[in-house]
Amino acid sequence: MKKHFVTGLVILLPLVVTIAVAVFLVNFLTTPFIGIVTAILSKLHLINKGFLFLTPEQLVTYIAKVIILLLLFLFTVGLGMVTRWFLVNTFFRMGDRILHRIPIVNTVYKTTQDIIRTLFVSDKNSFKQVVMVPFPRADVFVLGLISRESPPICSKAAGQDLISVLVPTTPNPTTGFLMMYKREDLIVIDMKPEEAIKYIVSCGVIIPERAESPSFKPHHP
Repeated sequence: MKKHFVTGLVILLPLVVTIAVAVFLVNFLTTPFIGIVTAILSKLHLINKGFLFLTPEQLVTYIAKVIILLLLFLFTVGLGMVTRWFLVNTFFRMGDRILHRIPIVNTVYKTTQDIIRTLFVSDKNSFKQVVMVPFPRADVFVLGLISRESPPICSKAAGQDLISVLVPTTPNPTTGFLMMYKREDLIVIDMKPEEAIKYIVSCGVIIPERAESPSFKPHHP
């Protein structure tokens, strides 16, 4: 019975987490507009009957969310196309410079901008190499993802070359610790980042089976 329960839990838990995250994102994106769209659909009287176990009001709400997501997608694609146009691109650059000059706002804006560019635009190998690092003490190891070289001011203060490593927490890898290690303390392993995340999310239940050659080589003086 216990084995069957664990097997079912391993199958069910990722599905539940995925659905929960998807529902959260849908609600987060649609909540600001749901009132306007549902009001418009109600005035048009396009939906007067329910469907299966859904009432007409619930059906209107779900259809409104689909419409909002579609419009947001089209708006995002259109915005990307428009920003490539020279004059509009100049306007956005001007707005970008203004936001960079506003106190407090510039800190949040620039930080968010740098993170997005690093993760989605930059061609650097950030978070693409898995390593084992000592944490929380020397004889205990955890999985980490190499971010990049630590800030020069940190390496200079420590008197040695440091590497920034993200150590995700389990079972929620969206939080973690940003640690700075000496290169010789990093143990490079043949594991893909997605396999490491699966291992962390599953609390060690899912063991990575496939390996790849490490792309990061620790420096030994």
